[in-house]
Amino acid sequence: MKLPIYLDNHATTPLDPRVLEAMLPLFKDEFGNAASSDHPFGWKAEKKTDSARAQVARLIGAEAQEIIFTSGTTEANNLVLKGVVEMYRDKGNHIITQNTEHKSVLDPCHYLEEHGVRVTYLAADSTGLIRMDDLKAAVTDKTILISVMIANNEIGTIQPIAEIGRLAKERGILLHCDGAQAVGKIPVHVDIKGIDLLSFSGHKMYGPKGIGALYVRRKGPRVRLAPQIHGGGHERGLRSGTLNTPGIVGLGKACEIAEKEMPEEQKRIQALRDRLHTSISEKLEDVYLNGHPSERLPNNLNLSFLGVEGESLLMGLNEEIAVSAGSACMSSAATETSYVLKALGLTRDLLHASIRFGLGRFNTEEEIDFTAKRVIEVVQRLRDTSPFQQSAGSKNT
Repeated sequence: MKLPIYLDNHATTPLDPRVLEAMLPLFKDEFGNAASSDHPFGWKAEKKTDSARAQVARLIGAEAQEIIFTSGTTEANNLVLKGVVEMYRDKGNHIITQNTEHKSVLDPCHYLEEHGVRVTYLAADSTGLIRMDDLKAAVTDKTILISVMIANNEIGTIQPIAEIGRLAKERGILLHCDGAQAVGKIPVHVDIKGIDLLSFSGHKMYGPKGIGALYVRRKGPRVRLAPQIHGGGHERGLRSGTLNTPGIVGLGKACEIAEKEMPEEQKRIQALRDRLHTSISEKLEDVYLNGHPSERLPNNLNLSFLGVEGESLLMGLNEEIAVSAGSACMSSAATETSYVLKALGLTRDLLHASIRFGLGRFNTEEEIDFTAKRVIEVVQRLRDTSPFQQSAGSKNT
């Protein structure tokens, strides 16, 4: 077993060697611009791009023409939120989202509010789920978009997207989902879920960084967006700029692998996740699971250890085990507690005592057993030396 062990797969995933192999020719002999239509170098690049577009589409049950390549989920989310508001301004100016969304949805929403758009932020319950009654009550005749992530990046809670999709269709409202943590990890079919717009990234699913995709429904209904980047008319005019052909090919290969291997991989990673949780909670008291106990990602384990500062626990582990206290997309200088865990109503003691374990494709049983052992040792040591240690005996969750 090689140290350090990587258990921060929500932040990013290692590149699958098969993805790298598919990308390498694009950095050498096959370096053409996919928009160069006058010679074989451009033709070959365009063919590779078209093939990758089809691979991406198959993973989510879409058509190749419905896939727009972006630099990642953040750009795709911005394109959706700003592009829908601009395109559908005559229909309404109201967006519904939730208070536990990723910052790449929340920050554009705050920006839009400054420009006259009304945004409703639904509150999550104690497990991270939104309440359908709250969503129904929030809808008005001016609502043009519902934006709800499929699975949360900190606690792994999976939202009832199919139910939300049915409501959106009944009311004639577009549904957008941030799928960064879900696509490639759990089945996501845009028609079954009723999704009109779907954002996701390569580097969350063992592909390269700097490449992502946006699904834009073409019929039932046809979705229209106002472009946010102009200059060249690439990607159906929605996202101008020379295509990142190596990244696109890598994303396509990552999607192809996920489509074939997801069912077995999902079972294996969930078994490792449950093994880690059981091993820790059998040896330690006052350990609490954050998020939904069953409706959550197979690779997510977010735990709070009462009587321990999360930062101290991270410091005790970080030379041997890479884990996280929350979202990797926040500034590394930020010291405030997780707004997602705050939204769940955690007490201050638990807010400051949480760790996120993100398991992945390349983790082994040996690594999980080593991690459990080290977590138990560090937590026991910190509790023994903490002046704030509370009496044991609370029920583990």
